[in-house]
Amino acid sequence: MTYCVGLVLDRGIVMMSDTRTNAGVDNISVFKKMVNWEVPGERVLTMMTSGNLATTQALVSILDERTKAPDERNPTLLTVPSMFQAATLVGQTLRNVIQDTNNISQSSGFSATIILGGQIAGSPPRLFNIYPEGNFIEAGDDTPFFQTGETKYGRPIIVRAYDPAMSFEEAIKLLLVSFDSTIKANLSVGLPLDVTVYAKDSLRVTQEFRITQEDEYFNVISNGWGAALKVAFSSLPDFSFGETDTAP
Repeated sequence: MTYCVGLVLDRGIVMMSDTRTNAGVDNISVFKKMVNWEVPGERVLTMMTSGNLATTQALVSILDERTKAPDERNPTLLTVPSMFQAATLVGQTLRNVIQDTNNISQSSGFSATIILGGQIAGSPPRLFNIYPEGNFIEAGDDTPFFQTGETKYGRPIIVRAYDPAMSFEEAIKLLLVSFDSTIKANLSVGLPLDVTVYAKDSLRVTQEFRITQEDEYFNVISNGWGAALKVAFSSLPDFSFGETDTAP
């Protein structure tokens, strides 16, 4: 399992992913699930993957290899003219990888979901959620963020606290709370966490870093969130049975 989040803000996009993969409780590994493609001053694309690891690694490798041997007849992530066409390219490639793998293995168990975000000069930043079938949806005012993987534990936190006007620092704090809640509830999600921050119209990666178990700020957030929940819970009014006689 995995957990990835892409968040659209007024000032840009923040993307965060965990790195845990597992094939059972005795086979847990760390693999990077986030990749950036950048042509400074012209485009930035960030992709996060969830699903079958072999499928997602094949997808990333194919997309990356194409950028190294460009062909006018076959567009790449570094040559497509829009983010929409980038999402279309990723979706088509993903569908082909899944179909080829399933045909060879005579199975239908190989699948993946992708979050793709970024900006190409001449158009605004955009964020897409791409499905195994190759189709996709785009983030907008009503749906300003996408999650993939183990989404249920961290989603309520983002829904309650998200504000499109928040700073990048506030957004990272929000996502760390969401990830911490998910990590504590599900062993299939874990640190390190990879983060990419993209500032609108900068056309270059603004920040890219990894948060590990030793990260002081993450530990402050993790411990502080637990303590804050207890204080908030205690401050709420107690439930009352009223005048109902509860005695046997």
